[in-house]
Amino acid sequence: MSRRVVDHPVLGSLNEKEPVSFTFNEKKYCGMKGEPIAAALLANDVRTLRHHEEKDTPRGIYCNIGHCFECRVTVDGKQGVRSCLTPLEEGMVIESGGQLPTPVRDWRSSHE
Repeated sequence: MSRRVVDHPVLGSLNEKEPVSFTFNEKKYCGMKGEPIAAALLANDVRTLRHHEEKDTPRGIYCNIGHCFECRVTVDGKQGVRSCLTPLEEGMVIESGGQLPTPVRDWRSSHE
């Protein structure tokens, strides 16, 4: 079921763009060419985009304007891509980030 907004109370009717297919964590989805990856995932009811590197807690869209970096994903092998700012293209392979194998060291402990 698509959660896509097609008629906005302020913006009016939103014309759909060319449909494209992409994968997220090895599952195939459909989105609209040029829309932000985060929007395409949200429209497909995907809420968790990655997991915190140290604590493994789920992360999703937070600011949605490119400031917070919570929506980082790996796109076609490139890590750290902000999904809220990256336009969706046909055939993109998108993966979420998981917990790192080694805990991240607290920078304070190395400066005391």
